[in-house]
Amino acid sequence: MTALWAGDDVIGATGGQGPDGWQATGISINADDTQPGDLFIAVQGDARTAFANGAVAALVVEALDDLAQPQIIVADTLAALDDLARAARFRSAAKIVAVTGSVGKASTIAMVQVILGGQGICHARPARYQNRLDVALWLATLPPLADYAVVKIGADQPGDIARLTRLTQPHAALVTRIAPEHLAAFGSLSAIADEKAAIFQGLAPGGCGVFHGDDQHAKQMRKSVGRARHLRFGGAGNDWSLQRVKLGEAVTVVMANGCGQDYLFKLGVPGRHFAMNALGALAAATAVGADPVTATLDLAQWTPPVGRGTRETIVLDPANDGETLCLIDDALNANPTSVATSFEVIASATPRNNVGRIVKGRRIAIIGDMADLGPQSARMHGELAQCDHIQAIDQIHCIGPQIYHLWRALPLHQRGQWAQSAADFAPHVSKLVDAGDVVLVKGAAGSKTFLVVDAIRKLGHRRPLEE
Repeated sequence: MTALWAGDDVIGATGGQGPDGWQATGISINADDTQPGDLFIAVQGDARTAFANGAVAALVVEALDDLAQPQIIVADTLAALDDLARAARFRSAAKIVAVTGSVGKASTIAMVQVILGGQGICHARPARYQNRLDVALWLATLPPLADYAVVKIGADQPGDIARLTRLTQPHAALVTRIAPEHLAAFGSLSAIADEKAAIFQGLAPGGCGVFHGDDQHAKQMRKSVGRARHLRFGGAGNDWSLQRVKLGEAVTVVMANGCGQDYLFKLGVPGRHFAMNALGALAAATAVGADPVTATLDLAQWTPPVGRGTRETIVLDPANDGETLCLIDDALNANPTSVATSFEVIASATPRNNVGRIVKGRRIAIIGDMADLGPQSARMHGELAQCDHIQAIDQIHCIGPQIYHLWRALPLHQRGQWAQSAADFAPHVSKLVDAGDVVLVKGAAGSKTFLVVDAIRKLGHRRPLEE
């Protein structure tokens, strides 16, 4: 495996003291997760455990006397991680794309990875990586020969994104959309928009800011970009504009215009929101030099990350391939905007009749609590009953104390079961879904609606939707 860091480079970057003459193929900050060949930075766990797992060297504040392996003494291991991140950024010629926003981040990042990975060596980490440690570790592990890199930048408190974007110095920074999330920490949508727009503060010289031109906070985005180059995506009149979208059972066909050129492409799952995310991904990828024609072709290979709108066919009876239901797994994130979008997705799906215990196939939504909505939580959960497309759903089951406000607001013919927790609800799914149904499971990660997804999968035998 190609060396990522040489000992003398690590010592030079961090100002540490210790032996050189070693090479590391990776970096770990958790002793238990250390892999053979890693440089261990002692953030979690101790060097003894890391060396037992195969570390070649360790950055520590105090050396352990009984260890013969290389230990580099630094004043602060977190600061040393940041130092390595800066050094990796300085030595790399990779074009970096950073992504933030309230909705669509995971899907957009995955799309950018598909596009750039088809046109060069693209460095990325799982989309859940987004805080200080995650971003610094992602940057410190940037291979010297990478052509591109993609990172998600998130915020737990005001100021987080500004700090991380200055560390990263992206060549393209993308804000997807602004929606109600983290209101408990930020207080208002405007404050959330300001935090997300801070991603433009770290743009590398000649860098490009990318944002949704139709978002109600687009003016804030444009102001934050300042004199830097910018691209807007959205409806007509934007640099990348959505002209037409056609949803099929297992495909989205998109007609778009990018900077005056028309493009026709498809995505392997249905969803108007996925089409819009694709525009943002195309704008950001082409801003760092990707060929747009190749990019649109490669988007056909994209699939949503697990728990972000993936579709599966669940075979309920292995002796009868026709006895199936369609599961839409969107169980790892929920806010008012993304829930409304998921209602549109299930409304476009077609149940199958005369294949189950119930003659008519149904659209069934199982919805968990949304997270971090602060004092407005009860109202926002209840207002989901007014979403467009909700009338097309035959039955809506609700899980959690906050989503109870939606359950109470539903008309009786749509109101399904309510449960305090996903653990309480999951054992009953066999009585609530049937062959021919299309079943959406949606909720914030903290609502644990993934337990319901798992219970539905265990009803039968999973296979990809297209088979």
